[in-house]
Amino acid sequence: MKAISLHFFPIKLPFHTKQLLRPLRKLSCAISATTTSFPPLVSVNDESTAAFWDYQFLFISQRSESVQPILLQTVEGAVPLGFPSGTYYLAGPGIFSDDHGSTVHPLDGHGYLRAFEIDGSNGEVRYSAKYIETEAQKEERDVETGEWRFTHRGPFSVLRGGKKLGNTKVMKNVSNTSVVKWGGKLLCLWEGGDPYEIESGSLNTLGRFDVIDRPETTVEESDVGMISGTTVWDLAAQLLKPILYGVFNMPPKRLLSHYKIDPQRERLLLISCNAEDMLLPRSAFIFYEFDSDFKLAQKQEFNIPDHLMIHDWAFTDTHYVLFGNRIKLDVPGSMLAVSGLTPMISALSVNPSKPTSPIYLLPRFPNAMGGDRDWRVPIEAPSQMWLLHVGNAFERLDEKGNLKIQIHAAACSYQWFNFQKMFGYDWKKSKLDPAFMNAKEGEEESLPHLVQVSININTVEKSETCSVELLNNWSTPADFPAINSNMYGRENKYIYAATSSGSRRTLPHFPFDTVAKLNVEDKSVSTWSVGTRRFIGEPIFVSNGAKEDDGYLIVVEYAVSIQTCYLVILNPKRIGEVDAVVARLKVPKNMNFPLGFHGFWVDHDQ
Repeated sequence: MKAISLHFFPIKLPFHTKQLLRPLRKLSCAISATTTSFPPLVSVNDESTAAFWDYQFLFISQRSESVQPILLQTVEGAVPLGFPSGTYYLAGPGIFSDDHGSTVHPLDGHGYLRAFEIDGSNGEVRYSAKYIETEAQKEERDVETGEWRFTHRGPFSVLRGGKKLGNTKVMKNVSNTSVVKWGGKLLCLWEGGDPYEIESGSLNTLGRFDVIDRPETTVEESDVGMISGTTVWDLAAQLLKPILYGVFNMPPKRLLSHYKIDPQRERLLLISCNAEDMLLPRSAFIFYEFDSDFKLAQKQEFNIPDHLMIHDWAFTDTHYVLFGNRIKLDVPGSMLAVSGLTPMISALSVNPSKPTSPIYLLPRFPNAMGGDRDWRVPIEAPSQMWLLHVGNAFERLDEKGNLKIQIHAAACSYQWFNFQKMFGYDWKKSKLDPAFMNAKEGEEESLPHLVQVSININTVEKSETCSVELLNNWSTPADFPAINSNMYGRENKYIYAATSSGSRRTLPHFPFDTVAKLNVEDKSVSTWSVGTRRFIGEPIFVSNGAKEDDGYLIVVEYAVSIQTCYLVILNPKRIGEVDAVVARLKVPKNMNFPLGFHGFWVDHDQ
């Protein structure tokens, strides 16, 4: 009989709950640790206790991997004939607790790639899942025994077991954030290092893919936009480099996990920044554009005199758009972070010193870099907003040459955003506190919301304006905005997002349990909810026709009360109706997996 593991976050519980869990503790001591499965607390009547455990189960580790693709059971509806044959890849962390007492932040969990292969000819769906075999994963996991021992802290975590003081193993590349297939290569990306290439069929890891420094990434000097300027911080950067690169083993340039695809030019757009700029009041960004064969089409560098943290960004026909999330060096926090007593991210904090938010419009093409406007001067949005994820951006140019740029995105307040507490991680207690992701009554506006940012540049009057408003005047907290990928960079009518029904008193805003469809033309909002004690992740649109909403929505349902995941296919035209579900397919209980981050749809015919 295969042993199982009961890994959960330690907490202080009331007496009646301790009595309830006593048999489970005995069971936990009687069996050993190789996979994760934990009986749901369905008999707990206390809503706050049930909500706490539901939240923990959303982030429960899964140590098992698929040997062969698993045929999923259809439990509702059916995959329709004519559904595009393809694969939905979902990246995210797979493990949070090791076998030596350490629990890491979800952002530091080792990458676990999930794949749903859909055969549109017979309506069958097969599921596979494997860990990305990064260098850190190979070091921290014993292949023979399956035992895990975390030795790298990760930027957001503190280890309970193992070496703490002087532990410089910080930036472990867990390759857990996003996934893309381009130029025949399937890549898993992370915020601080090279992506890892994965074999499409087997999900075996082929190794690191050097996007930045491989020979194919060099171009003729005349084709490179090197827009820079020497600053007084160059000397400080030179002093930091041997420490960051040598002692902490950080890559000189870190590729961001969010990419963009320009369907009109058939290009993959990536962005990198310098490691030392995380600690300096300047930011150097390099943009790369690759053609459909993964050959570098162009590369541009921009040095911005501001201390910024970029997670997601946008593009239009002629610009890269960076929302400048302002940060600052926290000197006391950095001393504790270097010592290993607090997470490394403690060295940084948000910088709400200005009432506005900078938006940098960077010229995308070298031959378009002329003109009077200095790109180093940001457009100042009239409110503070910390940008999380972008749905889409597009531009219009009128007959007088005036430019209007519109961006749809998810943003939160500087007051709410906290590097150390994302997802409610408490490094002192090694548990997740759902209260952080669920603001108190009256503070909901600080949570992530969908916004519409409109920028107008009048070339005749030499004036600029910027406005920020709730998208469709819809105030419900939401994130993971998504559109039909054929509309990237073009004016779109529909945008989809993950949101909450607000039905849980203790979990009113997160985890999400609802898909929202927003029509930006008529300002309507329609929703579909998954049900009680069930949550969802990021929605993905699968195009299957000429119209913008011809196709399907794919989303993963996390039924935490029964520790089971489902792949749900929705009809986007029926969102808001009772028959929105096209099909629901069950992942075997023993392969139940934690919340994923970002996914990608690959159409096998394209």
